[in-house]
Amino acid sequence: MYFDHVCDNQAKIITTNSGFTAEVSNEALDDMELFEDLVELDRKNMSVMPRVLERILGSEGKKALYDHCRTEGGRVPMTAVFTEVGEIIGGLKSGKK
Repeated sequence: MYFDHVCDNQAKIITTNSGFTAEVSNEALDDMELFEDLVELDRKNMSVMPRVLERILGSEGKKALYDHCRTEGGRVPMTAVFTEVGEIIGGLKSGKK
């Protein structure tokens, strides 16, 4: 994963190792409910993952991520989504290129 750049609207662009590109607004990150959901993820409560995706990527971004991870059989593997989200969150934390 690598940190691409900051857009004019102060959104961060993250590209994962598999090629998925996520645009995450600073507004989305400044969200107490997102923080609470991330704490739950840290506690291994994976049931909050769909909410985390909605809060970070928005509805369209979440759909794009699912489509990116979707197999030829039409399934969206949880492991693929978790890997992508981990890279996105890691990129937001590090800000590395």
